Amino acid sequence: MTTDGSGTTGTTGEGRLWGGRFASGPDRAAWDLGRSIHFDARLWPYDLSGSRAHADELQRLDLVTDDDHDAIVTALATIEEEFTDGTFAFLDDDEDLHGAVERRLIELCGAAGGRLRAGRSRNDQIVGDLRLYLADTIPVLTEQLRNIQTALADQAEGAVDWIAPGFTHLQRAQPVTLAHHLLAHAWALDRDVARLADCRARLLDFSPLGSGAMAGLTLPLDPQRYADALGYTGVGPNSMDTVADRDFAVEFLSATAMIGVHLSRLCEEVVLWASTEFGWCRVGDAFSTGSSIMPQKRNPDVAELVRGKTGRLIGSLVTLLVTLKGLPLTYNRDLQEDKEPVFDAVDTLMLALPAVAGMMASLVFDRQRLAGTAAGGFSLATDVAEALVVAGVPFRSAHERVGELVATCEGRGIDITDLTPDELVGTMPELDADQVSSLLDPMGAVHRRNAVQGPAPEAVRGQLATLRDRIG
Repeated sequence: MTTDGSGTTGTTGEGRLWGGRFASGPDRAAWDLGRSIHFDARLWPYDLSGSRAHADELQRLDLVTDDDHDAIVTALATIEEEFTDGTFAFLDDDEDLHGAVERRLIELCGAAGGRLRAGRSRNDQIVGDLRLYLADTIPVLTEQLRNIQTALADQAEGAVDWIAPGFTHLQRAQPVTLAHHLLAHAWALDRDVARLADCRARLLDFSPLGSGAMAGLTLPLDPQRYADALGYTGVGPNSMDTVADRDFAVEFLSATAMIGVHLSRLCEEVVLWASTEFGWCRVGDAFSTGSSIMPQKRNPDVAELVRGKTGRLIGSLVTLLVTLKGLPLTYNRDLQEDKEPVFDAVDTLMLALPAVAGMMASLVFDRQRLAGTAAGGFSLATDVAEALVVAGVPFRSAHERVGELVATCEGRGIDITDLTPDELVGTMPELDADQVSSLLDPMGAVHRRNAVQGPAPEAVRGQLATLRDRIG
């Protein structure tokens, strides 16, 4: 990019796809604002794929000769090699990926390279590139999510009958098994996998190529041929909607924001579990850090860092939604802001997901500590109330009576489980004295919750089998 003393660029620009109707080139500040090559360059595989499909279509219509077609295809292969080995040279005149590719095409095959732009626009090109990029990226993210699910399932496999306290409002609520708690996170991630799969299916529903800038083309190009060549199932039904649509990017960012939320909730629990106050688990050395001043510290930094990254994922979604909310149809340059949030979300997850999988696999749980806290906090009060219901007491009355018993125990500084069977039956005569010991046993409480979605070991084994089948 050349400039005169005023900071205005020269009138020519080989890597710029416009300029003929202007007396001078863009001002340096305007050029720097609009230039996108520094982030859209990563779309090069998809831009080259679209260019090959377009060259074939132009050849079919005799809009380029066979010799020109061969020269273009050969040059595109050279450009692919240059991108692959990192030798493709971007110039100051390159405004975006499309301009850089065309500039290099002309360098390699002369005038034939300038023929490729006939019948295409950056507007439909970029939508197609971004769709194909996400279609390739989603399976990679899915594999990483499956790795976290596998780590959770592996931990659960060894803890099917480990008693642990369950919480509501971060207060002990009812006994569960550690495996049941871990699998709760695995099932949340399974919904994330499903959302990504749904998003990918819609990404490939419609090819945008052939829509041109916004109103289609006068050249007799066949949009379905582009779709067939690039792996789409169909063609966008409306050219204006197709070039202006970024729903697919919003849907992807929504899915990644939810992934971030689920990772953050899991990481928050790891932070709590690994604290001295909880003492449930120890995070492996490879996923812990120390303090610069306190020699004794063992910090769960991986969990905290991933928890912090969630803000970026949510922010990327909000960024694109705000960009789109006031745009008239069709294309507006604001839409250049679609790619960086998407790329940032992908990069953030590609950092976070492997770290979480490794962290979860590294956890060593303290079975004795878990069991020792499972029965505290009156966590078996509901079991007593439900036993009264089985004995014929209306639940409203049972709830009141057990609540009064809890208050009495609090006054004595004991838990319900500290009552002798005779004391409990004396307060609740409807209960069977022979069943009271089981009623006050946390393991018995867990085994009684043996519905398909419950924490009982037999139910958890069923969950595990189903999850393993889904992970594949």
